Amino acid sequence: MPSFDEALQRAGEFGRFQRRVFLLLRGGLCLTGITFAFLFVGVVFLGTQPDHYWCRGPSAAALAERCGWSPEEEWNRTAPVSRGPEPRERRGRCQRYLLEAANYSAAATSALGCADPLAAFPNRSAPLVPCRGGWRYAQAHSTIVSEFDLVCVNAWMLDLTQAILNLGFLTGAFTLGYAADRYGRIVIYLLSCLGVGVTGVVVAFAPNFPVFVIFRFLQGVFGKGTWMTCFVIVTEIVGSKQRRIVGIVIQMFFTLGIIILPGIAYFIPNWQGIQLAITLPSFLFLLYYWVVPESPRWLITRKKGDKALQILRRIAKCNGKYLSSNYSQITVTDEEVSNPSFLDLVRTPQMRKCTLILMFAWFTSAVVYQGLVMRLGIIGGNLYIDFFISGVVELPGALLILLTIERLGRRLPFAASNIVAGVACLVTAFLPEGIPLLRTTVATLGRLGITMAFEIVYLVNSELYPTTLRNFGVSLCSGLCDFGGIIAPFLLFRLAAVWLELPLIIFGILASICGGLVMLLPETKGIALPETVDDVEKLGSPHSYKCGRNKKTPVSGSHL
Repeated sequence: MPSFDEALQRAGEFGRFQRRVFLLLRGGLCLTGITFAFLFVGVVFLGTQPDHYWCRGPSAAALAERCGWSPEEEWNRTAPVSRGPEPRERRGRCQRYLLEAANYSAAATSALGCADPLAAFPNRSAPLVPCRGGWRYAQAHSTIVSEFDLVCVNAWMLDLTQAILNLGFLTGAFTLGYAADRYGRIVIYLLSCLGVGVTGVVVAFAPNFPVFVIFRFLQGVFGKGTWMTCFVIVTEIVGSKQRRIVGIVIQMFFTLGIIILPGIAYFIPNWQGIQLAITLPSFLFLLYYWVVPESPRWLITRKKGDKALQILRRIAKCNGKYLSSNYSQITVTDEEVSNPSFLDLVRTPQMRKCTLILMFAWFTSAVVYQGLVMRLGIIGGNLYIDFFISGVVELPGALLILLTIERLGRRLPFAASNIVAGVACLVTAFLPEGIPLLRTTVATLGRLGITMAFEIVYLVNSELYPTTLRNFGVSLCSGLCDFGGIIAPFLLFRLAAVWLELPLIIFGILASICGGLVMLLPETKGIALPETVDDVEKLGSPHSYKCGRNKKTPVSGSHL
């Protein structure tokens, strides 16, 4: 009885049909990578920090209206002068003069004067109070920071907007991942695209911050659904030899989204417009209903053999192949029908070591990658150009991976990319501001390194787990990626408030430790994928290159 992989090989593993689905309309399902990138890093432009703002109390607002002041005049006459080394633009951001106190001062026999409001106070010394609301922003366009006053005592709420998105990713990974296994890949993909579009529109027109946060969380849930199911659909309809390159190409489309995003943000003047621009394309993906079929591999596991066979014959016909009657009954491996648990991943020494290191690697990749991306929004300079360059830098990463992993193996490039990222972060943190070219060059190496590490961890994770635990193991370990994304914004913004370079030091330490740990993983270059836990335990031994090579894949009773 032939296996599904044998039937797919006969129908064509990467023929015209797969290329049409993968590269439809010069992008196909890969376009999902672009829109997911928009969602993943969009906060950099949605939440741009205004350069010039100050606290505006009720008396200052009334006085500005009565005196006909311009914003600059209001700021000069009513904003407190900051103490210490802070620049002039930072004066009065989180404190304001209590001008209302003049109404109760014996010296204030008349209303506050337009020429010098502070003259109503003895020694021109008005009491200072913390600002609790009413900020005024002098900028050309609005962001969520100015829309919802996410500054000073509310600054942590900006961290929350990205953390809540990653919490949505984590929730979506479990809920929609389960739903895709139960109800089908393409159904959940289309529902997720619809969900991203609807929730994204609500986010753009949110009347208040709680509504914004709730629907941004939901957009994260559905966004993760589109990314996961897109990846699964594509990899399940191509042959095993093509899955590696297909996965890397999807990651390249993610990078393409990062390159495109600053152009969108540059030409759209407000955050609502940016939000709509990165959301509305999701509705176009609903057209895939008429083009992309359900995964035949999934249909077989759900005992829907007739439909699976129809799709396989359709694939064969489109690819110029013929699927004979010998393929009327097809089996799947235990990988698709087993019910593993977390204990299976840590029960034996080698499995336990691999699982813990891979979890840390996923966590580190997410924290450092998201941290470096979001840091572009707070370090000054031309955000649009810097962001564009940082995206372009990621493209060589995919090429370097393809050139190195088959020659040097997986472990050395994985470790080197983490160490390069870690050292680059540490060096950048201590380089003086007076040599911007060197700082930019070193920071660019760090971004390239962590991008490579992020892409290699996908590959290494899948190659280090046996067949019956592979899907579950990758899903569980990659969940630490979303957990890292929840922590990253708080780590970046709160530590940067203490010292701008402090987050880089933390990122550098994490990445360097990760680089050392991954050297403890067994090398998988030239080794057949492990099929059992015993195969994994033999990895790294002198006989590991024989592991699993002559074994037949066990099959389950699921067939058609």
